[in-house]
Amino acid sequence: MVALAAAALVVALAAPGSAARAPDQSAVRVIVVADRAAGGSATGAAAVAAAGGRVVHGLGSMAAVVADVPVAGIAAVRAAPGIRSVTADARLELQQTDPPPAPDGRAGSLRLAAAAIGAPAYWQAGYTGHGVDVALIDSGVAPVEGLTAPGAVVNGPDLSFESQDDDTRYVDTFGHGTHLAGIIAGRDTGVDPAGGAVSPDTPGFLGVAPGARVVSLKVADARGNTDVSQVIAAIDWVVQHRRSGDLDIRVLSLSFGTDGTQDRRLDPLSYAVEVAWRHGLVVVVAVGNDGRRSGPLRNPAMNPFPIAVGATDTRGTAPVGDDVVPAFSNRGNGERQPDLVAPGTSLASLRAPGSTVDEAHPHAMVDGRLLLGTGTSQATAMVAGAVALVLEQRPHLTPDQVKTLLRVTARKLAGHSPKGQGAGVVALDRVLHQATPAGAAQWWERGTGTGTLDGARGSHRLVRDGVVLRGEQDIFGTPFDAPAWARASAAGSSWSAGVWNGSTWSGSSWSGSSWSGSTWSGSSWSGSSWSGSSWTGSTWSGSSWSSSWG
Repeated sequence: MVALAAAALVVALAAPGSAARAPDQSAVRVIVVADRAAGGSATGAAAVAAAGGRVVHGLGSMAAVVADVPVAGIAAVRAAPGIRSVTADARLELQQTDPPPAPDGRAGSLRLAAAAIGAPAYWQAGYTGHGVDVALIDSGVAPVEGLTAPGAVVNGPDLSFESQDDDTRYVDTFGHGTHLAGIIAGRDTGVDPAGGAVSPDTPGFLGVAPGARVVSLKVADARGNTDVSQVIAAIDWVVQHRRSGDLDIRVLSLSFGTDGTQDRRLDPLSYAVEVAWRHGLVVVVAVGNDGRRSGPLRNPAMNPFPIAVGATDTRGTAPVGDDVVPAFSNRGNGERQPDLVAPGTSLASLRAPGSTVDEAHPHAMVDGRLLLGTGTSQATAMVAGAVALVLEQRPHLTPDQVKTLLRVTARKLAGHSPKGQGAGVVALDRVLHQATPAGAAQWWERGTGTGTLDGARGSHRLVRDGVVLRGEQDIFGTPFDAPAWARASAAGSSWSAGVWNGSTWSGSSWSGSSWSGSTWSGSSWSGSSWSGSSWTGSTWSGSSWSSSWG
């Protein structure tokens, strides 16, 4: 195994309200997406130039350009022939030096990180997560080597703003979901994860649970934009369809969060996660990358039921004796803190070529096919993979038993309080032979979910043409009745024939390997304020995505 030094390349997305403005305050930085059949990015560039704007750079994966366009010219660009959409861009601020060398790029730091949490002990015992499905609600998964082996990934519904475009439906145009899917369950073609065929010496790329299957639910577009209503709908879908067809979803991985601070018992996003937990799903959530030394964790990590994960820096070694909790990983407030920590610094996982993250980080590329990533997102994916291994070994464990088992076996880090590390670093080598905790149960007061959708959003809002998505309505402009939704969510009936909260979001049935009916109902998004697929804004930008990239 080859150690990788800590990543030296970090990207921070702009805070809400500051993201859309270009340096010239008379212009707005936008993403212009054009029809490929009409010339793609060249058509977009021509429309920008005709409106008096300038192209900053291209986004090859989307047939799009990022450009600075005068405010008065935006309507003209949007109306130009061949233009699909014009959306405000979230500004990327790069803090960059040369990334560390990676002599063994195929194994890289991910193999080392897997060793740091004891995953090879499970591999050697014949466990790879085989038969366990891990739902990943994120930005989709790109069909890249390491995620294309038979049975590696299955698509759930695409609930993102890109679902209406044949070129982007299900595909990870942002780059975040692919990176996490690789950490959870990536494996190169030819690696047979069944029957204990994986060992620490197995060549090629391997995630923590290379025998598990990722069920991808895409909610975020190429700029990471999504709304809480989309995420809640995705969580509800996982709960309701966890046993549909050949699915056996046991783990739900959520690497995002908002700064919403309403009471977690009332908050709908927090409640959706709690409902998933009560329905037998082990939910793993990121604590966030704000660098908070105290205060509440991100929502939904503030809910005490799921496994809240912080990050560690392995400092390039598998033994955890020298590990530290990096400054970006949020600490708790005494009432709620991380449950566990796992490696989350400079992990080399699969890149989605041409995605936003990929094109913004050329210096973070490793061996041509991997990208160095840092954040509690990556740590959360590590733990999601770890849970899949445990559930293959002990398929009858309850979520409370899984959480207790991981906590009682964790390795404490010297010099760090529980506010930063919780019970410590995941230690699968200890879990393997630890007796199952018989009486494990969490007795936290249950939530009701009767708070406000707007409160769950916190300060992160979507904006289109100056119209802000706020109040008790989802992305379709449909009123959101929290008490009615909470009852349906708890009963596992919030989805009915592809309808959620009164709108048809996708097809009407599960067809075994993909969501049947890949288009949205009708030709628009019901309601002129929210019509079209060109939502944008600061939701999931910066600290709301639990990730910084290196």
